[in-house]
Parts: sequence; structure tokens; C-alpha cells
Amino acid sequence: MRPCNPATWLALSLACGVLSTASEANVDNNGPLNKVAVADGHSEQETLASMPVDSFVELHEVTVTIEEAPERPSPRHEQEKKNLLKRMSKSHGKWDTNHPRHRLLEALFGFSRYKPRQMAELDRYKGLYKHVFKAQKAVLEKTVRYSQKFETAEQLLDLNQALCDEIVETALEFYGISHQELADHSKAKDNAGQVADRVSTSQALKHFVRDWSTAGTGERDDAFPCILDTLQTLFPDRSSRDIKILFPGAGVGRLGHEVAGLGGFEVTVNEWSMFMNLAYRFLEAHPRPGMKAIHPFVDSWSHHATTADMFRGVSFPDRGLNVSSVLLVEGDFTSAFKSDKGQYDVIVTHFFIDTARNIMSYLDSIHALLKPRGYWINFGPLLWGTGPFVQLSLDEIVAVAKSIGFEFVDGSEQCGDVTLQGEKVRGKEAVYGFNEKALNKNAYSAQSWVAQKAR
Repeated sequence: MRPCNPATWLALSLACGVLSTASEANVDNNGPLNKVAVADGHSEQETLASMPVDSFVELHEVTVTIEEAPERPSPRHEQEKKNLLKRMSKSHGKWDTNHPRHRLLEALFGFSRYKPRQMAELDRYKGLYKHVFKAQKAVLEKTVRYSQKFETAEQLLDLNQALCDEIVETALEFYGISHQELADHSKAKDNAGQVADRVSTSQALKHFVRDWSTAGTGERDDAFPCILDTLQTLFPDRSSRDIKILFPGAGVGRLGHEVAGLGGFEVTVNEWSMFMNLAYRFLEAHPRPGMKAIHPFVDSWSHHATTADMFRGVSFPDRGLNVSSVLLVEGDFTSAFKSDKGQYDVIVTHFFIDTARNIMSYLDSIHALLKPRGYWINFGPLLWGTGPFVQLSLDEIVAVAKSIGFEFVDGSEQCGDVTLQGEKVRGKEAVYGFNEKALNKNAYSAQSWVAQKAR
């Protein structure tokens, strides 16, 4: 590491026994929700539903790190932003719902309407509660003060909306979008009776947990060691040049940053979803550990062991971001890199290939972008989405990849056991659920392989 200079910042996070977020919660400390004592992480209140909003913050130990914040973006970051803003112009290409500016406005609309969209469901729950008989309600109110859950949930939605508002403000500045343009777009949506995308907004927020909190460590540990070990085996000596690596479908980018942290890799990540891209731009603007918090599980009332689990807050990011070490290129993987044919040493598809509408286009793009003898590393499930043109089984993917010029090579034992007899494909369980404390579990037998471009 180079000596510290004025651009260096010290990112500190204390592993405390008590963490107060009352300033963030903005709740009246004299209100009924705050008549509670908490000691050593165990509540002493009459009911969990009566806990104050600022009690539902999960504590995480974050390693003290020193990172150097760049004084200015790298040349390749500056060039890509120029390219991005050009693509974002209304005059660039055909203006329709797939235009990047329109998709950006849709995502901004989604984040700006987070609470109203969530309140529609919460109000439905309130309405359903009215059907409970009076005597039964009396038991519920005396025992667990059930109606207090509605109040607490709404207050936590307020906190999440405040975070969403910050995401919107960061994005407006980054992309050069005016408040008026967003207001006009929102008004047009309202006039057309079209609501904001609740699911995409919620999923993007939950990716802060999966990718950038200690609560997501378990899910990351299912996949990352396989990929990181494979990369270090393939490229043990990176002292002579940087290895160019591309991550399509990178979400909010944690895997790319992990690889950049190994040193010797020039990392480019790519993402189509503007909801994910807005979340990542927010991380770029707030890279220090523990700067932000979210209550990610308040929007789902199922599979909770305790009410405290449902209402808990999660801080992020759990480690600092060196934003100059990873470049985000937004857009469709199959078209955003057409000028980069034969430029990459490695392409890593992590939970990605089954998102394809046309898997053949993905395979063709991977092959075209790799250098001769370059490597394609895959890790993920085969959960084909809505309306795919082609749905291949694992053995069919292997056969097709071979037919277009890939040779499969031995992978790391970190990637699990051999799945197909006679083939160099491995599989292991990988959880994908965001909430490590949930009473349900969503997991895949994620398939991994290393294929080299032979021709």
C-alpha cells in the first residue's frame, strides 16, 4: 500500500455491545413503542412487537481497515461515464420502454414510491385483521400486542423510504436527471394508472444484505471460494500484467470487488437492471463500512422465528469499497461489449446464465469476448426465467459449449462434487434467500465449470 495522503480516509467500525440508531429512527422516545429495556441483546419488554424501532438494529463486527480514496475517477471510469451519459440521452437510439433513460426513470420511480407500494400490502394486512373475532383480538392484544406490529412496521418502512430517497438523490446527481423530469415521469405513470415496481425495488435493497453485509456472509461463502480459488489457480502470477476479467449480471458488485482485492485483475462488472445499478451507484457514493442501514425483512411477515428477526436492521457495507478498482458498464451483456471482442482473459458468470432469454446469445457473446485460450468460469443454478427461447439441461449446455469451441478443464474441489459422469462439471448447494435467520430455506445445486476457448 502506498503511504497515506490527504485523500486517505480511515474507515472505522466499533464492535459494540449496544448500538443506538435513534437519530436515524426519528421516533418519539416517549412513545409507547419505547417503553422497553434491552440488555446484552435479550429483550426485557412485555412483547417484541412493542420494541422501539431503534432496537431492531443487528450488530456486526467489522474489521478496521485503512483504504485510500481516489482523488478522482480513473481514466477508464471517466470514459465509461461519458459513454453512459451519451447512451442515456433521449436522442440516442429509439425512445421506448427499453431505452436506458426510460429504464432509469422507472427505477427512480420505484425507489421514490417504495413506502406507498409497501403500505398497500400492510393496509391489506390491517384489513384482514379486522375479521378476527373481538374475543380473539383481546387475547392477541394482551399477549403480543399484535396491532403494535402494524405501527412498528410502518415506522420501519419510513426508515427504508428515507434510504430510498437517498438512493434517488444520488442517482439524480450521477446521471444528470432533474427532479422535474422524474416528477413528470411519475405523473405520467400515475395518470396511466401504472404503479411502481415493488418487487424489483425490494430485491435491489435486499441485495445490500446478500452482497454487502455480514448477514450475507453465509450465502457468499457458498459461491465465492469456488470462484476465487479457481482464479488464483488459473492465474497464480499476475505481476507482469493485469488479467482482464468481466462479470456479467453482477448485481451490486461484491464478487467483482472481492476479485479486485486479490490484486492483478482489471475488473469490469456489467448489469442490466437499473434497480441494481442505482443501488450500486449509491454504494460507490457511500463506500465506508457501516455507513447505512436497512430493515430488509419488514416487507414479508412469513418464516420469522421472532418478531425481532422480522424487524431487525442490517448495516452495510460491511467493508469499504475501493470504487476505482471496479468499473461498472451498464446495459445488455450481449450488446454493451460489441467493440471488445477478444479482449478478456476471463469471464465469470455467477448466478447469471439462466437469466438468458436466449442462452445461445449468451454463449456466443462469452466466446466472442474471450481472448484465444481465455477462460469461462460459471457458478449458478439452471432456473430458467419467464419466456426463454431455449431451455437447456446441464448436459446440453456442456455439449453446445463444446460445439462452439470450448474445452472443459478440471475445476476446484471447492466447487463441489462431479455432477455429470465423464464431464468436468461440479455441483454444490448454494443458498439464495437473503435472510439467514428465516425459518425457510431456498437453495440450489449450483453448477460450476471452467471452460477454455480453444478456437
